[in-house]
Amino acid sequence: MRILVTGGAGFIGSEYVRLLLGKPLGSADGVPPLEPAVVTVLDKLTYSGNLANLEPVRDDPRLRFVQGDICDPVVVDEVVAEHDVIVHFAAESHVDRSIAGAAPFVTTNVLGTQTLLDAALRHGTGRFVHVSTDEVYGSIDEGSWTETWPLAPNSPYSASKAGSDLLALSYHRTHGMDVVVTRCSNNYGPYQFPEKVIPLFVSNLLDGGTVPLYGDGGNIRDWLHVHDHCRGIALVQQKGRAGEVYNIGGGTELTNKELTGLLLDACGAGWDRVVPVTDRKGHDRRYSLDITKISEELGYHPSITLDQGLADTVRWYRDNRGWWEPLKSAPSA
Repeated sequence: MRILVTGGAGFIGSEYVRLLLGKPLGSADGVPPLEPAVVTVLDKLTYSGNLANLEPVRDDPRLRFVQGDICDPVVVDEVVAEHDVIVHFAAESHVDRSIAGAAPFVTTNVLGTQTLLDAALRHGTGRFVHVSTDEVYGSIDEGSWTETWPLAPNSPYSASKAGSDLLALSYHRTHGMDVVVTRCSNNYGPYQFPEKVIPLFVSNLLDGGTVPLYGDGGNIRDWLHVHDHCRGIALVQQKGRAGEVYNIGGGTELTNKELTGLLLDACGAGWDRVVPVTDRKGHDRRYSLDITKISEELGYHPSITLDQGLADTVRWYRDNRGWWEPLKSAPSA
């Protein structure tokens, strides 16, 4: 099996590559061996793509790296032609950046996905796994989203991902392509770029700085360790039904204020280090995924508790300053 992983030098994509090549952050229990002959990473290496994320598997002879843009039809055609499976992570993903400027999100997330789908259709790719987000559902006051919930995105980022989801599914319905879509809750873990809330807060606190808390801190998110997310994607890649959507969640909901308290405790800091800031525009109040479908059909269950995952993550950032300090000091992209 020859697997192409787009965005494979990013936070989530690199964990999937490490899982494929036998060096994930956690146990691969419950995931049948994938045993790829070749794993090719296609990554543009924007500000959040980092070859250091692939260091644990750098010497694996099955790993290939191609620096390129998923919006470049020539590069994409050449790479896609050589592979049986595409697992598509590459995306612009930071909500605040999308509010400041939506164009890169539409270009990469929608047009880039279309470029990949066209190449996969042309070359008869066996399976196309499109990795998406729970943010496409919008916000939910109570209960949890199933996969049939109407899409109602509220940010330019989530709108661009909703567009790419619908585009991917349309290629299954129109052309009969073997497409599956996954939608995950908020990821955390090692190697996450320090603009996202957990690595931002942890790195700021480790440096003796302050952390920003949006609004009243009451926004609720379901937290999913990146390793469990990738375990779920692997199950979908192997056993998911073509044309279907699978939610992948962690099963632990916290308000942002509760999460902040846990991170303060883990870093030995007090609430005097928290600075309230004006709430984000269009800030979704609550996310919650129903994972019954993937659990019953594919046997997925989260394996890393939030307590364990947060402790391990804080320890990793404490022990790996050489990874994140250059990223925080680099000019903003």
